[in-house]
Amino acid sequence: MRLSLLDRSRTREGHPEVDALEHSVERALGAEHAGYERFWVAEHHAVPGIASGSPAVLLAAIGARTARIRLGSGGVMLPNHRPLVV
Repeated sequence: MRLSLLDRSRTREGHPEVDALEHSVERALGAEHAGYERFWVAEHHAVPGIASGSPAVLLAAIGARTARIRLGSGGVMLPNHRPLVV
């Protein structure tokens, strides 16, 4: 069975937002090690508790640390991007 993981980069009260992004990278590494096929990041803008407002940057950080797992962005907010990006 092929498994995927969707990550929202949840922030935690009392912790800097960078921790949420670092934890997303760590989760991607764990998913890759566990044999997951794909790691998705969600895109949310100006949503309290979510640090993944720039999936392209987050995916680049994850891609730099992983070797095999496929990466994707789910829920791309079309009004926030040029057609070329989408």
